[in-house]
Amino acid sequence: MTLFDTHAHYDDARFDSDRDALIRSLPYEGVGLVVNPGCNLESSRAAVGFAQTYPHFYAAVGVHPSDIKETDDAAFEEIARLARSEKKVVAIGEIGLDYYWDKENREEQKAFFRRQMALARELGLPVIVHDREAHGDSLEIVDEFPDVKGVFHCFSGSAEYARELVRRGWYVSFTGSATFKNAHKLREAVVAVPDDRIMIETDSPYMSPEPVRGRRNSSLYLHHICRRLAEERCVDEEVFARQTFENGKRFFGIE
Repeated sequence: MTLFDTHAHYDDARFDSDRDALIRSLPYEGVGLVVNPGCNLESSRAAVGFAQTYPHFYAAVGVHPSDIKETDDAAFEEIARLARSEKKVVAIGEIGLDYYWDKENREEQKAFFRRQMALARELGLPVIVHDREAHGDSLEIVDEFPDVKGVFHCFSGSAEYARELVRRGWYVSFTGSATFKNAHKLREAVVAVPDDRIMIETDSPYMSPEPVRGRRNSSLYLHHICRRLAEERCVDEEVFARQTFENGKRFFGIE
């Protein structure tokens, strides 16, 4: 059984003590592919570096809504250059809206989201969307770019919201939050997504799944997510692992 961690942040400082050894161990622990998205210029550069160093790693580049205040035009243009020039950059992300942590700059967030959606459209790349307590505005902006497709990562919405995304041709990705004991509505969304539109991720070092909640997360814990979601969908764990692996390859255009 081989898994695809479609979203992990190995540039985070919590991996400083063991990053290289951990990353190199993943193929031997059943994790065959990882996408590391950027949240700003520095982390986008780091993601590209990982993709250049490790055969099983791919990069996404972009600016997280919480990082737009520190991103000037020069930084954005450098991110765009990375997206254009680096072969292992497979998406624009992590981009989107966050009204939980950043309530005062909604218009600036929406403008920057549109700017990055336009870049994805120009380059023909999919996007990785962060949507926290901004479902309506996120969907409105997505609808402005019908020729851009993507994934709502660390999905936190309802089953109906998931169906709306799938209807538009988008993918939905779930983290360890779907394994939490009180996540009943989220698991309804897990069941609502068709076989060919669901992906799994750790969002490392965040969102550690049960039964390792509270620890630093890593791709080593992806199997907990795979097992729990397979149970919820009433499919064999290996079948679900294969489905999500192939979905990730198709979504990111990885041969």
